[in-house]
Amino acid sequence: MPRTRTTNADIDRLNYDPAAPYRLDLEIFPMSDLRCRFGKEIVRTTHRYAFHMLVCVTQGTCTQLVDFKPVRCEPGSLLILRPGQTHNFGHDEHWEGWIILFRPEFLLTASMPASDLKVSVDLERLPEHSRLRDEEWRRVADVILQMRQDTMIDAPPEDVHALLRYQLYALLSRLVISYDSLEGRDETSARARQRFQRFQQLVEKHFAKWHQVADYAQQLGCLEKSLTRAAMAAVGMSAKAFISSRINLEAKRLLVHTGLPVAVIAENLGFDEATNFIKFFKREVGFTPAEFRRAHMQ
Repeated sequence: MPRTRTTNADIDRLNYDPAAPYRLDLEIFPMSDLRCRFGKEIVRTTHRYAFHMLVCVTQGTCTQLVDFKPVRCEPGSLLILRPGQTHNFGHDEHWEGWIILFRPEFLLTASMPASDLKVSVDLERLPEHSRLRDEEWRRVADVILQMRQDTMIDAPPEDVHALLRYQLYALLSRLVISYDSLEGRDETSARARQRFQRFQQLVEKHFAKWHQVADYAQQLGCLEKSLTRAAMAAVGMSAKAFISSRINLEAKRLLVHTGLPVAVIAENLGFDEATNFIKFFKREVGFTPAEFRRAHMQ
């Protein structure tokens, strides 16, 4: 499990740093192992990850917090957490599941041709939380168990890395196929989804500077209306609302998990004046930044 790095100016982050002598870029362990190794304190603490995490619930039920949203999980539930998200396993103790950690670059190595990078986009196509059907869940559970066993193979690390990478590609591809079959994707929706994915990637990169839909439409070479239609189809909100929600999410993270003054947060998020940020935040969230901070620090 990664170690914690703490500063007052940023959210506590967990970096991928497994304990020696483990040397692989992917680690799999049961939730019970995490509790035994680190205790309740770290499990119940909110962290921001610098790696990908898959949480696969096998027994019991629990409610976990992902970016301030409670997510109810039960057997068959799959949580996919991306670098930068904040997460808390919650206070429920009577559940079990597999935890899979891997570095973002584990799927993207310099030696891979461009044609092999498709899975990095596919990962973004998967929902944050889903519940697999029984037959599909059994297949996924079997793959995870096999991967867990293969992390213990006595072989050169580069060979084990190659094996685990192929297995992870296969697992993620299976999940994408399963999700697409449930959603009934067609060619038109696929094009809209691809446009939204490009938009989402740009928002993640530029939300602190680009606040207008026009900025993203120009970069993507499309009309603002087309971008809004794609966002509505993908996440049920307009492109403008999607940008605002991403700005507010980062504001919430910084308000609750750092000691930064509101004025500094406003500046970091691209607002010329703190008063403009305060008005924006209150309009979207229903609380002033100070009220939100106090409510979540109690």
